Amino acid sequence: MGKFTFAVFGAGKIAPKFIDAARRSTCDVVAIASKDIGRASAFAAANGIPRAYGGYTALLDAERVDCVYIATVPSSHFELTELCLSRGIPVLCEKAMFRNSSEAEAAFAISREKNVFAMEALWSKFLPALVTAKGWLDDGRIGAPIAADITIGFRAPSDPNNRYFNPSLGGGVALDLTVYAYEIITHMLSHCGDEEILGVGVTRGPTGTDDTESVLIRFGGCLATLKTTFTASVNESLVIYGEDGRIVVPHPHYSSEAVLYESDGIIAEHFVDTETKNGFVYEVREVVRCVREGRGESDTQPHCATLSCARLFDLINNQ
Repeated sequence: MGKFTFAVFGAGKIAPKFIDAARRSTCDVVAIASKDIGRASAFAAANGIPRAYGGYTALLDAERVDCVYIATVPSSHFELTELCLSRGIPVLCEKAMFRNSSEAEAAFAISREKNVFAMEALWSKFLPALVTAKGWLDDGRIGAPIAADITIGFRAPSDPNNRYFNPSLGGGVALDLTVYAYEIITHMLSHCGDEEILGVGVTRGPTGTDDTESVLIRFGGCLATLKTTFTASVNESLVIYGEDGRIVVPHPHYSSEAVLYESDGIIAEHFVDTETKNGFVYEVREVVRCVREGRGESDTQPHCATLSCARLFDLINNQ
């Protein structure tokens, strides 16, 4: 097979990290599109991309690539995902992939109908530290999980026009941080039993966007609490308590370590990832594998995970 090729939609801050990861994974990034041709051209020159386009349709009309990576703001994710899938082009879309369940259902219906791969870029699930922690959990190293807590947050710049607080850009903590907390915890505890959301609490800032959230979920006999915020610097961690010990993952959405404790508090194992240079490489490899195998979705980040999170957004949006 020849080199796997990507095109990029959006010339934002996250895109260069993806481009580096693609190249580390022996893929080529051959084109970039933005609504502004000047911005696209400058980005292409700065990042060594051969071709730039001042429109997303223009790129698709001119290029044939193996996958499009969508790195725009969340408010445009559904439209651009649908544009690619309707043309039979696989998609890797930044989180949150969709703002609500209606968008998710419509896009994934196209993916299924055309058997075209689509995946939300929840890179955290593929990181070695989280993979190690899930392995401990699945192997019963802490016994049956009884409680879990995941907290992610920081104090975002208080500019009503930035991507954190501007409603027209898909602002709000749900689409930026709660997506991580929810999809990580449901991934880790999926074996514990059916999920039931027991409660959702939301506070909103001056622009009307959600700035702090708390979610309580039951997974069989395990209760999990999610806390996310844009208004304070918090101690970011994932902690899963079991009958025979606990697992701690600092900064779970970009984790590089995981700690396994026995019931008496003694550390049984401490995993530290010293090899990863760019954590996006693992999701890139998953995309390449799935597309080349003709799959419509990833087992690690399936459509149902993104859809389930989008249904949580529905609850948050109605608060």
